[in-house]
Amino acid sequence: MRLNRDGEQRLFRVFGRFSSIVFLAAITLHAGSFEDFKRTQTESFKKYKDERDAAFNNYLKEQWKAYKEFAGQPLYEKPKPKIVPKTTYVEPPSLGPKIIIEVKKPAEKFEPAVVPTPKKEVVQKPLVEEKIPPVVIVKKVETPKKELTFGFYGSVLGFDIPSTIKTARFSPRSQEGIAAFFDVMASSEYKVLIDEIQNVKKDLNLNDWGVYLLVNDISSNVFNNKDEATLFSWFIFNKLGYAVRVGLADKHVVMLHYSKKVIYSTPNYTLNNKKYYALSFYNKSGVGRLFTYNQDYPDATKAMDLAIKELPTFVDDKNAKSLKFKYQGSEYKVNFNYNKNIIDFMATYPQADYDTYFDAPIESQSYAQIATALKKYLDGKRASDAMNFVLSFVQHAFIYQTDPEQFGREKPMFAEETLYYDKSDCEDRAVLYAYLMKKLFNVNIVGIKYKDHMATAVQIPMQGDAVNIQNKRYVIADPTYINATIGQSMPQYKSVIPETFIKVKVN
Repeated sequence: MRLNRDGEQRLFRVFGRFSSIVFLAAITLHAGSFEDFKRTQTESFKKYKDERDAAFNNYLKEQWKAYKEFAGQPLYEKPKPKIVPKTTYVEPPSLGPKIIIEVKKPAEKFEPAVVPTPKKEVVQKPLVEEKIPPVVIVKKVETPKKELTFGFYGSVLGFDIPSTIKTARFSPRSQEGIAAFFDVMASSEYKVLIDEIQNVKKDLNLNDWGVYLLVNDISSNVFNNKDEATLFSWFIFNKLGYAVRVGLADKHVVMLHYSKKVIYSTPNYTLNNKKYYALSFYNKSGVGRLFTYNQDYPDATKAMDLAIKELPTFVDDKNAKSLKFKYQGSEYKVNFNYNKNIIDFMATYPQADYDTYFDAPIESQSYAQIATALKKYLDGKRASDAMNFVLSFVQHAFIYQTDPEQFGREKPMFAEETLYYDKSDCEDRAVLYAYLMKKLFNVNIVGIKYKDHMATAVQIPMQGDAVNIQNKRYVIADPTYINATIGQSMPQYKSVIPETFIKVKVN
């Protein structure tokens, strides 16, 4: 792994600051008279649809610096253990009031209006098991074609691409070529495309990562050349208000996204005291020295936020799943349906900060089915017994396997993904258990991260191993420590101070 290095900078050309004053002065000197200046300014705004573009294109030609890369921060300092320990189950004392789980009926699903709106033909599939709700598969019928159409997580999307855009070329392979590409983009009738992207973002309820995937899909469909596709994405993100940069590394284009939160295992650069991440190099060897500029496009200041506050409203691709586990000698079953399009979307995620995983929702219908199944076993139990039952469910319903063994890389899962995959490791189970605890019991819970392990801790009045967080006592609940109950920590972590606490937002 490369060590982090200071952002050494080397100025290649200095041409003043990016401001309207410099731009106007440059035009005035060139025109030679007020009348020439007026004519030049009018011609410029005929060519460019946005008054910001002329000054920004001028800036692209003049100010570039060399920056050294910061290596992507790893999620864990030490590899997670390949085998999880087990302990002998000891019946804990029953504490607290008797529990009655309340399951709210999920809102009716609806198909989003997408451009163009696809027609649907619904086919009923036989039930996998009697207790599992019917599986509905949505088949897409051929839709009226726009200039560009492609599939996007079950929807067929269509976009009109201005003809001028397709003429843009990255030539020469230098900063002059980048400025020339921007010049063609800014001179095109791009606004219709921007509006269509905004409409799809709204219709599909896309977060920033969804927009990132959408824009990249459009770009790769418009341009076969990877560098030109990257430059096209960069132009679109600027127009959507995101703080992005492009730079050159070995004569190839690299795009950088500003993020306030850490994106792990991703090369990054510090520009104006902000971290910009080379997302296309996620989990790769790195970029190296990068030549880029140090000024955002005017008013494009939005940071990439990987949080999923609400799930995208993708077309339903329903599949059935049955989770089985044993608890105190008896076997239990939890049946539910999941949307494969949501799983496929989550699979594309880079390693985000832990809040992203702990705060993301499970699809409302999937959660309602799981909560209803658990309710049969939880209702009438004392609070401590019910919480330990859920802990045992997460411990035993999945096979333990580390991410490098399962995926070939570190991959934290959202709770929705942990339910989908048969195998999972410590942080995946911590995320799922935390979600079920806050939804079923409305209790305060935190994620606890060690150098090579993650568990949870609950703010409840029970005896056992605990940690103090802001003068509040949280009792350890480890979803990976097989047969352990709340209050039992793995022996090797009993006296270890956790590296990080991740506070989970309650309902």
